[in-house]
Parts: sequence; C-alpha cells; structure tokens
Amino acid sequence: MMTEMLEPKAPIRTGNDTVLQVDGLDVDIRTPRGTVRVVSQVGFTARRGKTLALLGESGCGKSMTAKAIAGLLDPVASVTGGSASLDGEDLIAMNPKQRRAVAGPGLGIVFQDALTALNPVYTIGTQLGEAFRIHRGANKKQAKLEAVDLMRRVGIPEPETRVNSYPHQFSGGMRQRILIAMAVALSPRLLIADEPTTALDVTVQAQIMELLRKLRTEDQMAVVLITHDLAVVAEEADDVCVMYAGNVVEQGPVAQVFTSPTHPYTKGLLDSVPTDAQRGEELSSIPGSPPELNKIPAGCVYQDRCPLASAICREQRPQLRETAPGQRSACHFAEKVGQATVSQSGVVQAEEENQ
Repeated sequence: MMTEMLEPKAPIRTGNDTVLQVDGLDVDIRTPRGTVRVVSQVGFTARRGKTLALLGESGCGKSMTAKAIAGLLDPVASVTGGSASLDGEDLIAMNPKQRRAVAGPGLGIVFQDALTALNPVYTIGTQLGEAFRIHRGANKKQAKLEAVDLMRRVGIPEPETRVNSYPHQFSGGMRQRILIAMAVALSPRLLIADEPTTALDVTVQAQIMELLRKLRTEDQMAVVLITHDLAVVAEEADDVCVMYAGNVVEQGPVAQVFTSPTHPYTKGLLDSVPTDAQRGEELSSIPGSPPELNKIPAGCVYQDRCPLASAICREQRPQLRETAPGQRSACHFAEKVGQATVSQSGVVQAEEENQ
C-alpha cells in the first residue's frame, strides 16, 4: 500500500502585503588590503504576490545583497548594519538554528548555476525530498512521493522514473526547473531568484520565467529577482531597485521608472538598449566603468560617468528622495535627467546650468 503524501502546512501570512523589508543594509568584505564596503545602506520592500527586481551591472552588489538576506555570505563577508525583516522577523539577527528553520517554509533561493548547486552524488528524488524530511518529518516513501509531485508541478516529464536520476542526466533547463522545485517545495513566503536564466537559450529562458510567474501567482510569494536584463525586468517585475557600486540609486514601479527615469544611471541603461538600431550605426553606451569598491569617491558614486556631474556631486552624496509618487532617486539633479546626454557638449551644458 502506497504511503499518502503529506498534507501541506498553510504558510504563515499576515494582513500586510509587505513580506520582506530591508533597511540600511551594509555588507563588508575583509581583504588583505583592508575592509571594503560592498553594500551600503541598501533598502527596499518586496510585496506578496509581486516581483521586485534588483537591477544593475555585474559587481554592483545585487547578489551580495541577496546572500546577506539569505544568510549565505562567505566567511570573509559580514553584515555590519541594517536589517532584513521577513514578516516582521529580522533575518540578520537570527542565529544559525533559527536560519535553518526559516529556510524552506520562509525563504527559498534559486541559484544561477544549477549544476554546481545540485549535489552530483545524490538522486534528484533524494535532494527534492530532503525539505519534507527535515521540516515535516516525512519518511522515505512520503518524501519520494512529494518529490515526484514537485517534479510534475515544474514540468519535468516522466517524474515517476526520473526521480531516481542524477543531476548530470538532465539538461540545463531541466536542472533549473529542479532547482526551482527545491526552492518552492514548502511554499515559502519569499523566493530569491539569482540570475535564474543564466547560460540558458532564449526559448528555455522564457519557459523558466513563465514557470516562476506561475508559481508566484499560485503561492502568492514575494519574489526578489536579481538580473542585469532590462527586458526581463520590463516583462516580469512589478517594482525595480536599481543598484550601482553597492548603492541603491533609484527605485519604484517598473513602468514608471522605465518610462520616466530620474537617475542618470537608470537612463543610461535604458538608452543602451538598441531598440531602433540600424546596421552600421554606433550603439549608445555608458562611458567609463564602475569604480573599484575600495575606491568609491566622496560624493555621488556615479559622478565619474555622469553627464550631469557638478561640484555638489563631488562633495555631497545624494540621498534617496521622492521624485514622483512611489518613485525615489539618489540624484541632486533628478528633475534634469530627462534632458541628460552622454556627449561631451552635454556634460559642459549640464555643468553650466547647475552652477
């Protein structure tokens, strides 16, 4: 007689739509040359049933922010300030035992490299069933049934037989589906997806994003999506938090921020998308490169690449302020961003106007 699957426990929900509240988060890394701040005063809100995108170039602090929230920082890194509250419980203040208890029913994470995230010596069924054995006391048969059900839910064909397969026997897209299944196994309140479509072809990328959207809606999870892909943000996210050099420079509803950006970095990213490019034309790009994190300049972190940079930008770091209802920007000249250009003449004109 086959053992019945476990009845799912109802996830803890509160009346407030806010699932994750991050305030003033600081993360430092210890290096041979001294301590470097890689995340500085980061704050944002992730809401139930909605997707918040952390957007920015590589090295801007997106993944480090997610690791700090999930308690997965490397030994050389540590949270030195701020809070990250999951339904009112501060994740940063939790001890290791409390962290383990919240991993699964409270927080799930999808990593960008499925092959290294999965253990090569255990079957997929064993790895998927682990959450049910640890958190719900399932026996071996119950855990295997739950694993088959999870595989079916995320679109793995023939789950009854493939549950006994190993990670290397699946394609990249299928492995990513398995990672997602592991992350949502216990219907977490918060799902962090760190570049979930990296190294996948365009068709598979679309399938993975559609799967995440479906699961988010079914479980009413809050999703934090880490990406540098503007198209993915435009299509999948409700809110966006733009990061640069470890700082949040703009945040707000995606449609609003993408239509009317109020920070030069956001505008530069949007202008770099070749929407109407013609053969032979020079593509638009942001000049320069992000600063080294141990050499962040005083004042605005974006000043070296900004067409609006002026004396005040070199002396005083701008704070996030409301530029429109629900939209905030860390720019002294947020109201002039719509007219900013990346040409040398634009830089001179902006400086003359600002002085």
